[in-house]
Amino acid sequence: MKRILLVEDDPNLGFMLKEFLEMKGYDTTLAKNGEEGKEKFQHSKYDLGIFDVMMPKKDGFWLGELVRSADPHFPIIYLTAKDKKQDAIKGFEIGADDYVTKPFSVEELHLRITAVLRRTGNSSEKREPSKTQVLELGKYAFHLNERTLQVNGEQIKLTSKESQLLNLLIRKKNEVLERSIVLNTIWEDDSYFSSRSMDVYISKLRKKLKKDDSLEILNIHGLGFSLIEKKPGA
Repeated sequence: MKRILLVEDDPNLGFMLKEFLEMKGYDTTLAKNGEEGKEKFQHSKYDLGIFDVMMPKKDGFWLGELVRSADPHFPIIYLTAKDKKQDAIKGFEIGADDYVTKPFSVEELHLRITAVLRRTGNSSEKREPSKTQVLELGKYAFHLNERTLQVNGEQIKLTSKESQLLNLLIRKKNEVLERSIVLNTIWEDDSYFSSRSMDVYISKLRKKLKKDDSLEILNIHGLGFSLIEKKPGA
């Protein structure tokens, strides 16, 4: 599993990109600014960095120069604003391997990551053994890799999209998961038909979570969904 250091200050975009990259099989660490990115880089090994250019505290160029001083061959992809052509030029001067202009499709970013890793042949020195991810949700045990729910000795199989959707809901449990994040992460577009398909999958998950009365998926009008886990006695 390739390891990616993603540094993005927009919390919604950062969350969406992290979830998308993990679904594509990358071990992804998210940092919110250049300083935090520096700390992450210094304490672990990564195969590639994706750095937003405009960030508070320290920007992506500062981080790129620091990273390249430590490892001249470390691959970097910059995320730049559409109207900032000079950012792309400066990025290449620093030694960027590629850049993506916002707004961009997640599939475009994935293709660029694949191309950069293929060119560089980069690999991290540290490897963690593959682990079966099990997320606890009320009475349920959600086996992410196997795409199954286990409850009261029963095993419930999930489709790929059901599994991805439940994963996002659990990670934002008791918070609002925005529709746009779900659509762009799982369906990779926000068309009317994808939106209707998403609503169908939400209904399917509701049925599969009925064995625990403490769990509820709420529609948050105009925003998205919220997976609520009620506390005992509430």
